[in-house]
Amino acid sequence: MNIWESIITSWQTLYSNKMRSSLTILGIVIGVSAVVFLVSFGRGHKANVTAIFEAMGANAIYITSATSMTQGLAGATGSLTLEDAKALRDPGRAPSVDLVAPMIEKMVRVVYGNKNSTVDVMGTTPEIAQIIDYPVAVGRFIAEQDVSRNANVAVLGNKTASDLFDTKNPLGETIRISGTKFEVIGVLQKKGGFLASADDFIIIPLTTMQSRILGQTSPRGRPVQTIAVRAVSTDQIDAAREEITSILRQRHHIREGKDDDFTIIDMQEILNRMNQVLGIFQVFIGSVGAISLVVGGIGIMNIMLVSVTERTREIGIRKAVGAKRRDILRQFLVEAAMLSLSGGIIGLTLASLATWAITGVQLGPYSVKAPMSADIVIIALSVAIFVGLASGIYPASRAARLDPIESLRHE
Repeated sequence: MNIWESIITSWQTLYSNKMRSSLTILGIVIGVSAVVFLVSFGRGHKANVTAIFEAMGANAIYITSATSMTQGLAGATGSLTLEDAKALRDPGRAPSVDLVAPMIEKMVRVVYGNKNSTVDVMGTTPEIAQIIDYPVAVGRFIAEQDVSRNANVAVLGNKTASDLFDTKNPLGETIRISGTKFEVIGVLQKKGGFLASADDFIIIPLTTMQSRILGQTSPRGRPVQTIAVRAVSTDQIDAAREEITSILRQRHHIREGKDDDFTIIDMQEILNRMNQVLGIFQVFIGSVGAISLVVGGIGIMNIMLVSVTERTREIGIRKAVGAKRRDILRQFLVEAAMLSLSGGIIGLTLASLATWAITGVQLGPYSVKAPMSADIVIIALSVAIFVGLASGIYPASRAARLDPIESLRHE
């Protein structure tokens, strides 16, 4: 009996016991569909997270004051100043630094007509649009002349514009930020993602933020909350960090052995940590499906042992007419493999339907992605077949070892 005859015979045997075969492969169906769906969903979530962090600047480095979190709430911003930002722009001292943008953020009340809300207002410089991806949908971004003359102009995030103006064009309209009038000069494109604040903010010139919102009157020594920096390239991020640390420690008169009064975080570091967490998450959700595959394998082994007992006389007849041990062994292994492969195909079909159904679904600002790739399909089916073969080895070996005379006597 060749392999094709074994496949045909196996199919006839399984088809003649449709209910039992269906219940046997149920564990494989659940396991494969769970593995494929959860791994696809995990990859989609990872892709979303990566895209969002890359949009925040793949080469971006953020410097914050060690006390900015607590003092910033009260209106002050800690140890970083505008002069620190200017020092980091010096190509002679920081050749690995490309762009620098000091920032101050504060939650303030914003009013337009009879609508008002509390919004995150960020005072910064035009360079921030290049460090962080801030594409303008309509109007323009803040310019250098806006910063130099403390202009009362504002650029709105997409959600903020929608909340305040609905479908009305906000360009040229006047809003009140913390009681001060500002002209809307631009609206940013929608960014979306899993961060609710990705489109809910307002950008104004840094000098305007300091003088109009925070009431800082001294032109020198004005503190800032954060300094955003873009390295020349991703390869230069570590060098840029070292240059920034050296410059700021020198400017802040920090002696050797003393702790920094600032914190440096780069997006690559954050992304790497996030990828590690998501990697662990993917392993965990994959193991959930693997448990179902193991249960399905046990089910196949159990039913194949029952089949060996039921077909003892059949095995004896086959051996009596010339079937060899390897023929019997192959027959039962093929049956086990077909059971698991059938379960794998059904599970893969269900997973495909599930991923298709949830892809593009909006969960708040988060758009679900669950891309299926060839490697997931191949691995899932290969594992399903392996489980079937591994589960069928013992029953097949037991069938192959049966004595033909004793088998013929079996009732």
